[in-house]
Amino acid sequence: MFTKILIANRGEIACRVIKTARRLGIKTVAVYSDADTGARHVAMADEAVHIGGSAARESYLVVDKILDATRRTGAQAIHPGYGFLSENAGFADACARAGVVFIGPPPSAIRAMGSKSEAKKIMEKAKVPLVPGYHGDDQSPDLLAKEAERIGFPVLIKASAGGGGKGMRVVETAEKFKDALEGAKREAKASFADDHVLVEKYLSRPRHIEIQVFADSHGGCVYLFERDCSIQRRHQKVIEEAPAPNMDPARRKQMGEAAVAAAKAIGYVGAGTVEFIANQDGSFYFMEMNTRLQVEHPVTEAITGLDLVREQIRVAEGHGLTLRQEDVQFRGHAIECRINAEDPRTFAPSPGLVKGYHAPGGMNVRVDSGLYAGYKVPPYYDSMIAKLIVYGTTREGALRRLRRALEEYVIEGMKTTIPLHQALLSDPDFLSGDYTIKWLEEWLARED
Repeated sequence: MFTKILIANRGEIACRVIKTARRLGIKTVAVYSDADTGARHVAMADEAVHIGGSAARESYLVVDKILDATRRTGAQAIHPGYGFLSENAGFADACARAGVVFIGPPPSAIRAMGSKSEAKKIMEKAKVPLVPGYHGDDQSPDLLAKEAERIGFPVLIKASAGGGGKGMRVVETAEKFKDALEGAKREAKASFADDHVLVEKYLSRPRHIEIQVFADSHGGCVYLFERDCSIQRRHQKVIEEAPAPNMDPARRKQMGEAAVAAAKAIGYVGAGTVEFIANQDGSFYFMEMNTRLQVEHPVTEAITGLDLVREQIRVAEGHGLTLRQEDVQFRGHAIECRINAEDPRTFAPSPGLVKGYHAPGGMNVRVDSGLYAGYKVPPYYDSMIAKLIVYGTTREGALRRLRRALEEYVIEGMKTTIPLHQALLSDPDFLSGDYTIKWLEEWLARED
């Protein structure tokens, strides 16, 4: 049993892990950069260790500094949160060499899913549905062009090592392929030091559905149902829901079983998310697997009643899962809004001093945040500053609760995306659940 863990992260996810650890009677160690001296996670933890400069490359991304803080404080395990080092196989290896438990999957699983091309090869062997495409090692422009012709336009060029939309191009015709390929490879090289790409059939109006899986080190693995993450801008999620609106129960079971097959194919352990592209005709295809806890995990917690961080810690301690698949049930509906320090129209970052702060509360309203009045949001990190999660026995009830909670949420001193969320809640297509991954981009274009 762990008696002390270090959280190798910051902000709302660090605060969230600390809360669960406290309930389990486990002491916590926070790490912080120069910019985070006054951060809430630093005050919440039992101990805090300064690890360097404000830029992440000088602090939160420096493996040696994280491990030195672990050694100095006697922490037995490290929770990486998400982002930063959470999907870094080298960091997981370094933890093992230092005799510290990494609260996450084995390094081999991280590596297996770290390359989109390699991941798709593994999924193909496991008979997990794949989007028609080319995922091979031959990267000659002529071959890639021929493969695009074989697949049929439009196609999507994607950086194999990347994420967040970098190194990604939609190509409508063969004539545009060469220039798009050069641009995608150039961006991939700059962003990930790897210009390897894959080419896939572009599905114009699918939904982005992800399945939460959980596996132990004894061979147990279950799926905890789905989240719909289709409301996104430039491949960045804005709103997530669980369960997915209008999801057919038979399709839910098929996707869940495919996600479990994906996890077992790589010897996965812990919490992970298998992401799928789902078509209107009922077909679905593997997209990627995130080998960590997801930002949107609270909506799964809301509908299942499970604390996923607690389960992560238990599995990392060597315990088996307490649930069989037939035991896992969900009830009601949950929605999460990501609140960013951004201009709600231009999406330009808007860090600064929080002059006034009031978080909504009440039954079935949850706010994950590290904000408080007087806190200065630094410009060095991701712009997400809070997550607002609501639960209702029905989707309609959850939407009513979300509308009220957004009206009550006050963050003064900076621009935030709260007005954007309020505007979305008045749109009939969103209210009906009738949206795809293109919907928000089209909505924003109409509003302009």
